[in-house]
Amino acid sequence: MTQPVPSHTPDSAAPTWTVGDLLVRRVDEVALPPQTGSWLLPAATPDIVNRTPWLQPHFATPDGVLHLASHSFAFEVNGLRVLVDTGIGNGKTRANPAWHNLDTAYLQRLTDAGFAPESVDLVILTHLHTDHVGWNTRNDGGTWVPTFPNARYLTSRTEWDYWADVDMEEARKQMFHDSVHPIRDAGLLDLADVPGTGAVVAPGVRLLPTPGHTPGQIAVGLRSAGQSAVITGDCVHHPVQLRHPDITSCVDSDATQAARTRRELLAALADTETLLLGSHFPPPTAGLVVSEGRGYRLVPTPGTVTSS
Repeated sequence: MTQPVPSHTPDSAAPTWTVGDLLVRRVDEVALPPQTGSWLLPAATPDIVNRTPWLQPHFATPDGVLHLASHSFAFEVNGLRVLVDTGIGNGKTRANPAWHNLDTAYLQRLTDAGFAPESVDLVILTHLHTDHVGWNTRNDGGTWVPTFPNARYLTSRTEWDYWADVDMEEARKQMFHDSVHPIRDAGLLDLADVPGTGAVVAPGVRLLPTPGHTPGQIAVGLRSAGQSAVITGDCVHHPVQLRHPDITSCVDSDATQAARTRRELLAALADTETLLLGSHFPPPTAGLVVSEGRGYRLVPTPGTVTSS
């Protein structure tokens, strides 16, 4: 299947944001095809999008088509090298044609950003969906092996328990077979109990419960030297959901809870100096949440491009 030209191409160098003493890097995997937005967020119609003019040009086209992307975030804290989410992955059999058998330079970009796979100590998985766990593993002679052999892979216990009990369709079984079970079988998977107040997993790194998209989804809160940031996971897929927090995803496990969680998160961030880093936001990817009417808007904070 021929895919439309992406709305942007991944940057050759990793953009960075400073959060106190932390330097957070965006590591690009791939721009998602234009049809992704209408599938993922069906209520975000072109009319709705075009009535939110601040979405253009970065987050939507003049025709009301949403821009979305797949990337990870990487940072180092007290010598611990952390990666948040691992994208779609290369060479994997996927039902979604936009994700099937990808061949991207993600690992090279990660290495160029200063995070060679062998150097990563902790991989935080916000949830166990296909486009967040793919680079957990790589193909080694026909066998899926951990991409980050020296890392602990961490997700919430609630998330793991949910998928362990649910009756999965074949496509999801395939994803667990090639991207999740190999890290468990290698003894690299850790499960975190994440109470309502969150769970600290490293100095200044807190897992925040954001259920709804999946039952055990987490966001990642960062705090250093009086500054703070939140990596969204799929609690917020796209900035249009700031203006319309009740727009939900077609793959939310509980859409009502997802909308409630999103409103709570945005209300906590609104009109503060906490940086929001969107797990699927295209460049400029990050910004401050500002109250606007009955919703919010994102005031972009572009990253600094370095060649590290």
